[in-house]
Amino acid sequence: MKTLTPLLFLLFAVQVFAQDQNQNQNQEKEIKIGLVLSGGGAKGLAHIGALRVIEEAGIKIDYIAGTSMGAIVGGLYASGYSASQLDSIFRSIDFTSLINDNLPRSAKTFYEKEDSERYAINLPFNNFKLSVPQGFSGGQNIYNELVKRLYHVKDIHDFSKLPIPFVCIATNVETGEQIKLDKGYLPEAIMASGTLPSLFEPTTIDGKVLIDGGVVNNYPVEEVKEMGADLIIGVDVQHGLRDRGSLLSATEILLQISNFRTVKNMVEKSAMTDVYIKPDMMNYSVMDFDLDDEIIEKGKKAAEEKYDELKVVASKQTSEYKSKKHIAPVDSLLITRLVIRGDVDNYTRGYVKGKLRFNLGDKTTFQKLQQGVSNLAATGNFTSIRYELLSDGDGEDLILKLNESPNKTFLKIGAHYDDLYHSAALINLTRKNLFFGDDVASFDLILGDQVRYNMQYYIDKGSYWSFGVNSRYNNFGKEINFDLIKNNFQIPSGININTLNMDVLDVTNQIYVQTALQEEFGISLGIEHKFLKYSTKTLGAMADEGGELFANSTEDRTYFEKSNFYSAYGQLKLDTYDDTYFPTRGLFFDGDFHFYLLSSDFNDNFKEFSIAKARMGAAFSLTENLSLNIETEGGFKLGTSGVTAFDFVLGGYGTHLINNFTPFIGYDYLSLPGNSYVKAYSRLDWEIAAKNHFMLVANFANVDDDLFRTGEWFDVPKYSGYGIGYGLETFMGPLQVMYSWSPEGNNRFFFSLGYWF
Repeated sequence: MKTLTPLLFLLFAVQVFAQDQNQNQNQEKEIKIGLVLSGGGAKGLAHIGALRVIEEAGIKIDYIAGTSMGAIVGGLYASGYSASQLDSIFRSIDFTSLINDNLPRSAKTFYEKEDSERYAINLPFNNFKLSVPQGFSGGQNIYNELVKRLYHVKDIHDFSKLPIPFVCIATNVETGEQIKLDKGYLPEAIMASGTLPSLFEPTTIDGKVLIDGGVVNNYPVEEVKEMGADLIIGVDVQHGLRDRGSLLSATEILLQISNFRTVKNMVEKSAMTDVYIKPDMMNYSVMDFDLDDEIIEKGKKAAEEKYDELKVVASKQTSEYKSKKHIAPVDSLLITRLVIRGDVDNYTRGYVKGKLRFNLGDKTTFQKLQQGVSNLAATGNFTSIRYELLSDGDGEDLILKLNESPNKTFLKIGAHYDDLYHSAALINLTRKNLFFGDDVASFDLILGDQVRYNMQYYIDKGSYWSFGVNSRYNNFGKEINFDLIKNNFQIPSGININTLNMDVLDVTNQIYVQTALQEEFGISLGIEHKFLKYSTKTLGAMADEGGELFANSTEDRTYFEKSNFYSAYGQLKLDTYDDTYFPTRGLFFDGDFHFYLLSSDFNDNFKEFSIAKARMGAAFSLTENLSLNIETEGGFKLGTSGVTAFDFVLGGYGTHLINNFTPFIGYDYLSLPGNSYVKAYSRLDWEIAAKNHFMLVANFANVDDDLFRTGEWFDVPKYSGYGIGYGLETFMGPLQVMYSWSPEGNNRFFFSLGYWF
């Protein structure tokens, strides 16, 4: 017995030693690798290049922590995307469009289209105090993109359950404290972490107002250690403090302030990182998304310099690295339930559903969902719209988080110059919810060479009948050919002049109802009062020199028309152009019919008559930067009334000309008159650089009295004009220069700057 006791003790000791050895070996086998990705805006694209090298080294990442752009790249990688897929995704994204929140025109009603294409500056004006938006962008387009790209993990609300456990950092803007986001809806968490101050509006999650995590922690190395990482790989795309020559924007200055603490903290944080990858980002800013190729390559190069260290890390992992499966985009959706959350008092559920434009229970697509959200965003009635897609068994719930914008009053400013109205400055006051929850009241005061105004009141009922009231005061003066006046108004014989100055004054008041079948197609019915005054000082001056006063003349002015007209009208409009001034795709149709019933009859020649006109067109992209826009239009008068004030007059260049004045390249404004016309137009647009357009234009027309009755509208066009031009898209609107000519020897330049109004 005494002999067996030492032997048993020896066997027990050997067994314990073997177990300890196995445990140590297992610990080595189970080494956990954490990845830290810093914030840095566009510089964060370098993370993609670094990830490609990390994968090539055979490293399997176990945990990821990121901030700002590091959260976006890290969140997508944690969801299952490979570095190669991320490379393809980010290179295909137009970041400028995403950041600017450029909503497609198709998302806007006709009223909203006109509103967005008139003003250069739009500022909240509450309680007679000007304010500025919380951010340059609401980030709506970026959020839409994240929801689509992360659809495959939409039901994972605990980020530790993602293919790679993930955490990101945001900042509570009210308290300044760090908020660690490791649960919730992944796109929303990522968006909050990347809400760069001044660039994006803050994000609200669980009652906390959050901004970019880089303000408090731009390199979350401690957080990835807390997740369980044994060894840390960090990619740091931050730069040190910049000199004054590099601080050229508000965003860069805010980042510099944030970097005061970050630069100091990084001394300690970099020491906590086992493999520290530091791409050279000194020559790049947070907004250099157009340099994606260079920045991704910088990240790749910096990681390659650490390749030997990365291979050592890979050797410590016992499990062999497996390539990630390709994540195929899912486009088909079945949304069975709509849940609206948030603060919405003035807009009904029916209003929201009408803007979304798809039926619950019917299959739809991400594109249609994003279009619907864009429709809501385009109204400006809500702050940044966040939504979730959650599986509910049969399909998906759409959880729509809406909060009404506190801004109800706006001050808007625009400026314009052209060869007809000359210089003009526009000041607008807009008020939403003036009398009803879904109404808008707007007043334009236009000051300059010609004082004008434009008042609009509109109640938006979407596909139901909406109601509107318009009032417009418009005037301009133009030197025109005397033959145009002689052929259209009663002028005494014996006058021998070539040109005279025509002053046109128009006051128009309308009451109408309108229904919109989607945002692109609308029908309007209404009644209209119009006061027209056509006059000149030229003939009055001739009388002052010793001649007799003409009929309808005063001592200083001769009147050709000075009447009130009352009419009923209908309008049918389709507009899917992607841009008013430089369309590259889409269709357009605008048909108008006015029946003139009554007149004060200044010239004693009024009888009931009608004016019908229509314009239709299409735009096509021939290549990536080359597009073709073709249009045809025409109009005619029905009736035997002697009133000529509503005849069609062709000539000039531009848009938004009043009444029946119609642009026609090759001739000056108000050159070719007639009570009927047909016109064809084509424009080849080559975008030689972003927002820079080189244009070749041609148009052809027949214009005369009674073209359709005589059949002459089928004849070979009598008039033609050609142009070569340049256009530049600016924040004030388009700058356009056009040199035009015609076979009749009419050569001239047209110039305009700013949105037409």
